[in-house]
Amino acid sequence: MRELFPIALALLAGIGLGLFYFGVLWLTVRQIPNSSNPAILTLGSFFGRNGIILASFYFVMSGHWERLMACLLTFMWIRNLLVQRLQHSAIKSSSRRSLSDAYKSGHN
Repeated sequence: MRELFPIALALLAGIGLGLFYFGVLWLTVRQIPNSSNPAILTLGSFFGRNGIILASFYFVMSGHWERLMACLLTFMWIRNLLVQRLQHSAIKSSSRRSLSDAYKSGHN
């Protein structure tokens, strides 16, 4: 029972790290068009995100590969969840635009 608590914390850490990593990635991508130097923004974000994530994985692991696997599992689950949600919203947005364009072209 004592071994389950660190695994549960590693699962929660993976969720938090996934939200952090992919949230910052999303913010970076949204800022690229407004940036005066998008290469520095992109590289800075890449190295900053990866440095924080790798250090956090090492801290969470604490010498136990099981904790690392639990953390990575939920990290990747968050990635898949966000991709699925964003694809769904992009498809919904795209179909709304298509219907709007069709309506406008039919009434000109």
